Amino acid sequence: MNQHVTLYTVGCRLNQSETAVLADRLTGMGYRKVAYGEPTDVLIVNTCTVTDSAEADCRRVIRRTLRHSPQAFVAVTGCYAQTGVAILQNIPGVDLVLGNQYKMLLPDYVQKLSRMHKRAVPLIRHSGVIDRDDFVQDGVGAYSTTRANVKIQDGCNFMCAFCLIPFARGRERSRLIEDAIREAEHLVERGHRELVLTGVNIGQFSNGSAGLLDLIRRLEPIPGLARIRISSIEPTTIPDALLDYMRTSGKLCHFLHVPLQSGDDAVLSAMNRRYSVREYVAWVERAVRMIPDLCVGTDVLVGFPGETEHQFAETCRVIQDLPLAYAHVFSYSARPGTQAVRTGHPVPPSPTIKARNHRITQLSRAKRMQFYRQFLDQERLVLFESMDREKMFWTGMTDNFIRVGVSHSSRLANQIRPVRLTGTTEHMVLGHVMDATPSQPRKPSIPVLPSYEPAAGVTCP
Repeated sequence: MNQHVTLYTVGCRLNQSETAVLADRLTGMGYRKVAYGEPTDVLIVNTCTVTDSAEADCRRVIRRTLRHSPQAFVAVTGCYAQTGVAILQNIPGVDLVLGNQYKMLLPDYVQKLSRMHKRAVPLIRHSGVIDRDDFVQDGVGAYSTTRANVKIQDGCNFMCAFCLIPFARGRERSRLIEDAIREAEHLVERGHRELVLTGVNIGQFSNGSAGLLDLIRRLEPIPGLARIRISSIEPTTIPDALLDYMRTSGKLCHFLHVPLQSGDDAVLSAMNRRYSVREYVAWVERAVRMIPDLCVGTDVLVGFPGETEHQFAETCRVIQDLPLAYAHVFSYSARPGTQAVRTGHPVPPSPTIKARNHRITQLSRAKRMQFYRQFLDQERLVLFESMDREKMFWTGMTDNFIRVGVSHSSRLANQIRPVRLTGTTEHMVLGHVMDATPSQPRKPSIPVLPSYEPAAGVTCP
């Protein structure tokens, strides 16, 4: 088979993990993977529906590809294919729309259909989302990166007022532990030193009596695996036992991405979030006391219906005062079918939401620099990923999510090396590699950091 296939992922790390498995299966069938923007025979778009901009990105990718490859077979899957089928089936050039429950069958559909002429009317496979307690995921993800994702969970029962994901992916279900271990072992055999556990609500992982911590304990002994990283996790699903284990583990990264969404209790309540500001603050402060070098990142949603200037200012204050390392900011967009669209009191997208997004973005940059500077003149282990040819740096990540760049004459890709951190730029920390045997690097002790001070340089509105 000489057909070329392009895979394009919109959205989250979970989508990325599923696309990687699809890519591996398609190349195993004989397809040749080509980069987005190159001429192709098949375009597969794994979509997101979290924001209207994500949906617009999907439509843009289809139009752009068909301009240079007008006969390309176009298959759309993922969350937008689940919730926006009425729109997708009317986009010129779309040949196949598969809802989430059919996503992992996509290579079989493509193999059967892609050699045919383009369809006047797309084939639609769309029905109720999967409704079961557990699952397996055949295949192994194909990644060109040092880190690889392992999907361990899908779906969500939390029903946040702004979110379509429960409608797009269904209720919570977890991957069978043995199947997750199988893929993890194969990924490590392929050379991946770090695995990132991903899902919609991974703190809810449950396989019989086993939870997330039990899965991590099962992953740790895999020979050749150096790091296990937890992706985004809800604050109400993190037990102290997980923090205790993280503090002493040789492989579990000192990193947690824990969404806040708002720093005002009334807004959190309207969002159907399951914690108060006080509870979130207490958790972050306790976690950082237990693990002083812990990187805690967060998500913030600005412009939720009814959010006042005072409530937004409270969000800024909480982020500024807490020992957070960064904040990803999202602008609210109405998702048809969610509770939030029925609440009224919309916040103007421009200039209000745009200005609030910019403010949190500025604050996040200040927080990141503050976090980086805590570790200057310390030695940290860095898993190197690639050469930044523009800056002529080898770049990689510490276990606590500091991007590090070093100038080095030898190839460092996929090596873990001790680095003395010496300075900062806007996007990374600079350092130099210390003398150590690459196969047996030194593990620095957890540093005793200075008492936390709120970020300077950016003021709350």
